[in-house]
Amino acid sequence: QVKLVESGGGSVQTGDSLRLSCVSSRPTVSTYCMAWFRQPPGKEREWVGIIANDRTPTYAASLMGRFTIFKDNTKNTLYLQMNNLKPEDSAMYYCAADDRASPSGGCYTFAENYPDLGQGTQVTVSS
Repeated sequence: QVKLVESGGGSVQTGDSLRLSCVSSRPTVSTYCMAWFRQPPGKEREWVGIIANDRTPTYAASLMGRFTIFKDNTKNTLYLQMNNLKPEDSAMYYCAADDRASPSGGCYTFAENYPDLGQGTQVTVSS
């Protein structure tokens, strides 16, 4: 099983930026789908975005323009750059990985479909 370790969370103010990291024990160059999810307090886990086979990432519509996903395959690390943070961005953030595509050739947008999920890193944004 692949080990994913997130870091970079913390407590920030509205408008601040954070960069989350997710280090994978499997080479990210051979990981077809890598994704970020988040779970706000008292709510369901939701999809943030995906990078599939090193193609252009896709994002939840509400987060486009503020969040950026990218990988550094030399460090086996997935990143989530978050800018102009808002209180509603407060959540536990998780990364997920799957070395195979879904039957449709894409990547899943539900964390339950991923065989590998990290323990999460907490982000708290205060107003």
